[in-house]
Amino acid sequence: MQRDKASEAIMAAKVIAVIRMSDAARIVEVTEALRKGGVKILEITMTVPGALDVIRKLAETKPEGVLVGAGTVFDADTAAAAIWSGADFIVSPIADPGMIAACRAHHTFVAPGAFTPAEIAAAWDRGADVVKVFPATSLGPQFFRDMRGPFPQIKLMPTGGVTVENARSFLEAGACAVGIGTALVDKKAVAAGDWNSLTERARRLVDSLGGL
Repeated sequence: MQRDKASEAIMAAKVIAVIRMSDAARIVEVTEALRKGGVKILEITMTVPGALDVIRKLAETKPEGVLVGAGTVFDADTAAAAIWSGADFIVSPIADPGMIAACRAHHTFVAPGAFTPAEIAAAWDRGADVVKVFPATSLGPQFFRDMRGPFPQIKLMPTGGVTVENARSFLEAGACAVGIGTALVDKKAVAAGDWNSLTERARRLVDSLGGL
């Protein structure tokens, strides 16, 4: 998917589900459960065993409106490999210049990571579509409200510490989207194969963001 179309979809959805699992065999069920609940932007982290194969399989079978991306991408080679495997977008906890440049070369949406104001500005200047603020656990929504003053042009996405209950607060404070992992993809529910529970979590999250 081209960069602008991915950006439009992510900005409209406002939620990226971060899927980090040790058992890749259950990812299809997890993604389907989230999709049924209305969460359609799916980030498969590169820490998942066989992540590129998982991304390739999901990209080949994804329904209309679903995006599949790669997360925890640290370098240009990994970014390129993920894109060739079908990733619609790339997310990273760092702002590696080569990784960002590779995404630009492939016309792919990229959200590099940063934490401080200086890191956020540098990531944006290097070509970020969105800057992933990670970890946002200790920052809270007020940080994003404060950043709107000096950086009104920079799109920020908190990840880490985002929950079904506080996602709306981050967005109301100025975040353009949120990345949400374990609070959405509950490990106990996955281990038990309780897909209805994941669907319900996703539905509650989507419903909580209504009107934004």
